[in-house]
Amino acid sequence: MMKTYEICPIGVFHCPERYRYETPRQGVFADNEGVIELVSGMNLETAAADLAGFSRIWVLFLFHLNETWNVRVRPPVAPGQRKVGVLATRSPHRPNRIGMSCVELLSVSGRQIRVRNFDLLDDTPVIDIKPYIPRADAFPDAKTGWLEEAEEELFQVELSPVMQDQARCLLACGGPDLEKFCIIQLGSAPLDAGRKRLYSRPDGGWEIGFRTWRIHFTADLSIRQVRVLGIRSHYTAGELLPGASDPYNDKEIHRAWLDAVDAPEHLF
Repeated sequence: MMKTYEICPIGVFHCPERYRYETPRQGVFADNEGVIELVSGMNLETAAADLAGFSRIWVLFLFHLNETWNVRVRPPVAPGQRKVGVLATRSPHRPNRIGMSCVELLSVSGRQIRVRNFDLLDDTPVIDIKPYIPRADAFPDAKTGWLEEAEEELFQVELSPVMQDQARCLLACGGPDLEKFCIIQLGSAPLDAGRKRLYSRPDGGWEIGFRTWRIHFTADLSIRQVRVLGIRSHYTAGELLPGASDPYNDKEIHRAWLDAVDAPEHLF
């Protein structure tokens, strides 16, 4: 039997993104900011002080929302949608649930390490931090195995003025950032129903689901372009009546948003 080892997190990550589908496939595709809060009582503020001056750091963390792992997985860019051995991928479904992300370092202040462009979620346990050293960590001529056969299906995502107004209003009401969600989820293989909550519309368009919200978009596969047209609540008018059950604790946000945008047509 192999020995077992206990790993104690040295910090926790804080950011607005909480759900798996808010996570970009890699931090390099993100546009976000967050903070690593190191635990107290270990003098980690001294351990981290000399990170200042580095442009990037490696963050090792735990995929805390995953409980299982798969021997073979289907990465989004796998040629022919084939399955690949998990150890030849960056899949979060791993034997030991350990992740790593090379992020941009913005500042170090005591136990607070501010970073940007990451693929972590809020409350992610951080188990180690290392400086990124280009001459040791960058090998641009390295072979990339099965990835050399892959052709990534990247799409340009255009947000209509109506959608942008609705999304910003939703943020002001305390709701999720659906602009960022659309850029992440629809920028690559937007019609992959195996990975996204997609719903076809009678008008030929599509909707993608984000918790209790639905986002209307169209996709032109020939020119790889997505146009996001609008947002609507997934609740019916009856479900938003005062006193109705609220299992997701978000109906006040829906009510406030619908009042603010004055758009009852966004209901079912």
